[in-house]
Amino acid sequence: MDQAKILVVEDEVIVARTIASQLSQLGYIVTGTASSGKVAIAKASETQPELVLMDIILKGDMDGIATATQIREQLDVPVIYLTAYGDDHTLERAKITQPFGYIVKPFTTKDLKIAIEIGLLKHQLERELRENRDQLATLLNSMSDAVIAANEQGKVTFMNPAAEVLTGWQQKDALGNEAARIFHIVDEVTETTLENPVTKVLQEQQVVYLGEFTSLITKNGKIVPIGDSASPLKRGSDHINGVVVVFWDLSEGRETKLLEQALEKEQELNHLKSLFISTVSHEFRNPLTVVQTAVELMEMQGANLTDTKRGIYLKRIQGAVQSMEQLMEEVLFMGRAEAEKLIFNPAPLNLEQFCRELIEDFLIVKSSVCEIVFTCHSENTSAVMDEGLLHYLFANLLSNAVKYSPKGGKIQFDLICNPIEKVAIFYIQDRGMGIPEPDQARLFESFYRASNVKSIQGTGLGLVIVKRCVDAHRGQISVTSEVGVGTKFAVILPLNSELSLTEASEL
Repeated sequence: MDQAKILVVEDEVIVARTIASQLSQLGYIVTGTASSGKVAIAKASETQPELVLMDIILKGDMDGIATATQIREQLDVPVIYLTAYGDDHTLERAKITQPFGYIVKPFTTKDLKIAIEIGLLKHQLERELRENRDQLATLLNSMSDAVIAANEQGKVTFMNPAAEVLTGWQQKDALGNEAARIFHIVDEVTETTLENPVTKVLQEQQVVYLGEFTSLITKNGKIVPIGDSASPLKRGSDHINGVVVVFWDLSEGRETKLLEQALEKEQELNHLKSLFISTVSHEFRNPLTVVQTAVELMEMQGANLTDTKRGIYLKRIQGAVQSMEQLMEEVLFMGRAEAEKLIFNPAPLNLEQFCRELIEDFLIVKSSVCEIVFTCHSENTSAVMDEGLLHYLFANLLSNAVKYSPKGGKIQFDLICNPIEKVAIFYIQDRGMGIPEPDQARLFESFYRASNVKSIQGTGLGLVIVKRCVDAHRGQISVTSEVGVGTKFAVILPLNSELSLTEASEL
């Protein structure tokens, strides 16, 4: 700090000269002396000192404190007070002007040097800090990303122009308001208000990233999808004294993503539509061919048709009609499911009785050549489920087990009711051809069929229907299978539906 320029303001001429002499001996440059406030301001403006030594008592209308205030405001020059008054009132008045030192007369040359060196250093550090703060403010104000800062009480202390544009709030109106009011965010899907990141950071004391589907509610109520992060502002290593939130508009990206998803969905629907038309057409054509052939044979043979052959032809026709009826049922079921009009009506049900009656009806309709062995492992099988959906579910699983098993094969159907876990567990196991491992992950896709089914008839809708029925019950389904060994399906359903018996929910 050598060769610093200093202005001396002192109403006693002899004292002023003495101080000027001391400063020269210490290696400082004295730019001048003044005995009044007006002269001091004029000389400070003219000589541009780096520091002012200011006596509090001066000649004229302005005292040293008033003079120091104007010099600080106009020239940004640090001031050190020289005074013979060390009372509390004078000290409080002096503190308002933010002096860089306060020396009580009489003082030594050493006291003077220490006060000047500390004052000059403090002013340099303050200037550097102010410049850094200005640079930071310029950087934040020029950012395209929106920035909001809040204090440890969650009140807004700063907003950059990008944040003003995105939120619809002006900084002057936002300052001092709750950050949650200015930065109001919701879940884009459910539109429920989300926990404000400022509050979350203050609680967790770490960086917070919000979820993918987060939207900002602007001041005028507009919903804007955003991405953002919130970070703590720390004083020292462990004390958080604020939070800074950085966020940006994702509208354009979100629209692009939604368009891509819509395109993918449309392509998927077109593919499914093509599969549906080809599959249903093929599956209808087979039974229709059977019917047509049987009718033609009956017409050709006419009066020569024996009762035995007539019975065979009628049975073929009946089987074909049943196949078409089942196909229509599957198509209508999927139509309701896709339109989200699948009715779920849970009601009290005895599961053991249901399973036994289902197997009995199934064997009558299918005239199965496989044996179905049902075993109930529980005494109490009372439940609250949708009997109609259960029928779709297990009829399809049994039908698949029979279809892909050899003649005379055995199908094992087990029921376990666990009152502790409050679930019913169903197992349907066959010893048929099995499912190749690569196909198992896609079993529940519409129209998908395993690669080894060959000419065995099927639409690829049965397991999709099964999965919809399981989902309607808030249950789970899994499969284990080995080619040439067999397949085992496990279905776990809650014993008591979470939905009220008096409510019918559309899923």
